[in-house]
Amino acid sequence: MTMRRLLLCVLLLIASPSHAAERLNVVASFSILGDFVRAIGGDRINITTLVGPDSDVHVYTPAPSDAKRIADAKLVIVNGLGLEGWLPRLVQSSGAKAQVVTASAGIAPLKLGSAADPHAWQSVPNAKVYVADITNALAAADPDDADLFRTQAKAYLEKLDALDREIREAVAKIPPDRRKVISTHDAFGYFAAEYGVQFIAPLGVSTETEPSARDIAAIIGQIKAQKIPAVFLENISDDRLIRRIAAETGAKVGGTLISDGLTGEKGPAPTYIDMVRHNIKALTSALDH
Repeated sequence: MTMRRLLLCVLLLIASPSHAAERLNVVASFSILGDFVRAIGGDRINITTLVGPDSDVHVYTPAPSDAKRIADAKLVIVNGLGLEGWLPRLVQSSGAKAQVVTASAGIAPLKLGSAADPHAWQSVPNAKVYVADITNALAAADPDDADLFRTQAKAYLEKLDALDREIREAVAKIPPDRRKVISTHDAFGYFAAEYGVQFIAPLGVSTETEPSARDIAAIIGQIKAQKIPAVFLENISDDRLIRRIAAETGAKVGGTLISDGLTGEKGPAPTYIDMVRHNIKALTSALDH
């Protein structure tokens, strides 16, 4: 066999699909984590997300196929902070050898009632902690690609730094006394703490049920008393009530804030960065004069 022929064989071996098949199998519990993992892992990983776009991670019911996905994985990336109450039993039932990685490790949790608030990703500095935790886990699980993971993570962290600056600049343009909204969402505690926009719960309104006319009267009183410039009430389907709030208070009724998961490709928030930008636009257009 000539040297050239031998070299060709070696090159063919290096380029053979068996190498490509050694991608790291990673499962992420929900879409936002899946997006982080994809940004860092690129084409060196196979990523499966259990709770997909437009689905609620809080109330997810695992499908039988999820146990199989976990059984095939080397890493299972979870948020932690009590977000995925359904997950430990699923990991146990899958008989998996997978390592479970808590992506929020190292973040000091805020409280939501008496429990930890799991929505830590709503602060971009926290998102950077998630990225560091995920990068370390990928690098440890696949040392051959560790440098690549760290390089891709560095590029992504630079994008997050730019995003963080964007939010601070946008909030700085809003007069300080106007940096408050009424929202039926309790998912923005970390955003509020990080960026200084107050999220105030509507008085006496349950997120489970539609507000009544009496509830709306109470919210109108609250808006006037606290001089709240904008309202995000996503569980009201009756437009007349929303128009009444705007007419009687002068408060703007904002669009939709996206909190617990990404949208599909055609939606406004197919990635984490898109989601944060969407929320910032919705907030600033409602709060600006």
